[in-house]
Amino acid sequence: MAKEKIPSTPAIRFMKGQGVAFSLHPYVYEEHGGTGVASRELGVDEHAVIKTLVMEDEARRPIIVLMDGDRQVSTKALARNIGVKTVSPCDPAVAERHTGY
Repeated sequence: MAKEKIPSTPAIRFMKGQGVAFSLHPYVYEEHGGTGVASRELGVDEHAVIKTLVMEDEARRPIIVLMDGDRQVSTKALARNIGVKTVSPCDPAVAERHTGY
């Protein structure tokens, strides 16, 4: 059976370019599976999976949120804590421009 090709992401290319030692842990993607699927497939607690959320404030300034996989972000609390009026998720196309993903 042929080995499935792993896509080369910007993060993988960066780490290879910097000579960073790392190992891949691929699994089959499930639409809307999120960190629950990732944790199940990798055999780790969902709390140990870090998710990256790309948000923006009312001026459309990007905000990158890293959080435990089993938690949800309160946009109201986040806005209050960083001193802005509102925070909301970025449109996927905008998030891709900010992150390359």
